[in-house]
Amino acid sequence: MSSKVAFHTLGCKLNFSETSTIGNQFVKKGFDVVDFKGKADVYVINTCTVTENANRECRQIVRRALRNNPNSYIIVTGCYAQLSPDEIFQIDGVDAVLGNNEKFEIFSLIPEFKKDAPSCIHVSETEALDKFNFAYSSESLGRTRAFFKIQDGCDYKCTFCTIPLARGKSRSSDPAEVVAEFRKLIASGYKEIILTGVNVGDYGNNIGTDLYSLLKSMLDVEGDYRIRISSIEPNLLTDKIIDLTANNSKMAKHFHIPLQSGSNKMLKLMQRRYSVEDYNKLISKLVSKIDGVGIGVDVIVGSPGETEKDFFDTYNFIKELPISYLHVFTYSERPNTKAIEMDGIVEISERKRRNNLLRILSEKKRNMYYKKMINKDVTILFEDENQEGNMLGWTSNYVRVKYPYDKKLTNNLIENKIEGMDGNICTIKLSTDQITSIAG
Repeated sequence: MSSKVAFHTLGCKLNFSETSTIGNQFVKKGFDVVDFKGKADVYVINTCTVTENANRECRQIVRRALRNNPNSYIIVTGCYAQLSPDEIFQIDGVDAVLGNNEKFEIFSLIPEFKKDAPSCIHVSETEALDKFNFAYSSESLGRTRAFFKIQDGCDYKCTFCTIPLARGKSRSSDPAEVVAEFRKLIASGYKEIILTGVNVGDYGNNIGTDLYSLLKSMLDVEGDYRIRISSIEPNLLTDKIIDLTANNSKMAKHFHIPLQSGSNKMLKLMQRRYSVEDYNKLISKLVSKIDGVGIGVDVIVGSPGETEKDFFDTYNFIKELPISYLHVFTYSERPNTKAIEMDGIVEISERKRRNNLLRILSEKKRNMYYKKMINKDVTILFEDENQEGNMLGWTSNYVRVKYPYDKKLTNNLIENKIEGMDGNICTIKLSTDQITSIAG
């Protein structure tokens, strides 16, 4: 009987893509991958350092695995493991702690998964985090969307962030290798490739190229697909990338662009590389050049030094921006960051209040944006999952669309018009002839 392995991933899409790659290594070794809720011989927990209360969350997940199988072998890896290996090593039941370099070398570092073997820690120093490992994962059934890692690490020094310590310096995969892997994904049937990394816009900086050049090479690959950039810093979203997106139908008309604060004072304290004015000009440029462009924004509330005025500067700035939605994060203290030593600590309750206000604003923004899309032509990619009789898909500009479930529509780039809204999701109508044509 084959041994069984289960995975639990915390954090970003980059982590999910890496977990998927580790999973493929286990499959090649003859393991069956099972749900984390089930009984497995080995449990791999890929952690995140951005997650609040990482220690408590990790302990809970380990206990959950041991309840499923008290004799299972527990491996904890990822960013939290990289930064706090000794802390994790003290958690009852953990057998191995692997850093971000070591997560791809499980079978060479641990030849046998025996519970009675001595526990081990394999974690490189931050300075040694210089390897690049390709990774991709599928978000849904049916091989529709693949998250494809092209970059790792970060050279930025944002005062609130531990990612440079956990991931090391910015580094990129060779462009020829990226294109070769990209071809494989397209040949495997994926219709949307989401480019991921710690700082995707910094791609190529350490190897004498850039993201624009990579995108041009990828777009030369024949096939029916589209490319989406997962997230890009405002100072790295160049005019060339904007023009390429505006003029090539295979580029998704959507950008997720971190803002973090709408106060220049706070941006300076965070050591961000742009001003509020710069950000405003960028958004205006996108809207003027790309019809119906979808724009997502990251914001952090409650950072040290953020006064009520600073927060409402952010709120009012975002309120006037022509964006689609927000990802709102509540600031939480992180060891070994500059922010933790700053004055002006914001009470937890006040951080939560500010978070809630921006989440409400996000829903209003999304609703307004979706309503503007009614009667507009879009390209939709439906996922192969039946959700109470409906299937869900994403448009190029990141609008969520539903339609009565029909497996024939799965993994096809469908051009159609947004008909209306049902709650917070857009709807379309397809004729019998259209469905027959798509299926054919």
